[in-house]
Amino acid sequence: MAESEVKLRTITGKVVSTKMDKTITVLVERVIKHPVYGKYIKRSSKMMAHDEQNSCQEGDLVSITSCRPISKHKSFKLVEVLQKANG
Repeated sequence: MAESEVKLRTITGKVVSTKMDKTITVLVERVIKHPVYGKYIKRSSKMMAHDEQNSCQEGDLVSITSCRPISKHKSFKLVEVLQKANG
């Protein structure tokens, strides 16, 4: 597979922290089906993403994509702000 054909993982989530410089913490929720009981369960993950302009604030709905590791915990970068938080 050539480099131009690599699909980057794009995820949508909610910003829960902007306390670090040029970094946001994004909460990504997904729904899975329990293997035995069939009930749908909410699962969540927190991911750190690079925000170059510090343009996000807590509560924003954002789209992030995978990239090369920027630091120990950051391997995603901000693509766009889908919806601004109220207020």
